[in-house]
Amino acid sequence: MAQSRSFIPLDEHTAAHVAELFRAFSDTSRVRLLSALSQAELNVGVLAKTVGISESAVSHHLRGLRQMGLVTARRDGKEVYYSIEDEHIIALFQQGVNHVQQG
Repeated sequence: MAQSRSFIPLDEHTAAHVAELFRAFSDTSRVRLLSALSQAELNVGVLAKTVGISESAVSHHLRGLRQMGLVTARRDGKEVYYSIEDEHIIALFQQGVNHVQQG
């Protein structure tokens, strides 16, 4: 017989933020950008060439990723370099990749 245990679900605010985080992983271009950024700090031009999408599309995705708090920008002269905000995002991304590859 299964024991019952009390379970407290996430509050609405936390659940909304978690859903927003996972929404970032719902687009293949964003996933590929995060993959590149998990390995190095890169600018829009390099990201566009690496991922194979236009610079304007890269900028659009990066704007969303910055608004979600997943990516940060650093200006060096005229260039802006992007990197992943913190190690938790890289770990979460790697867990997803590992899950799919071991599938």
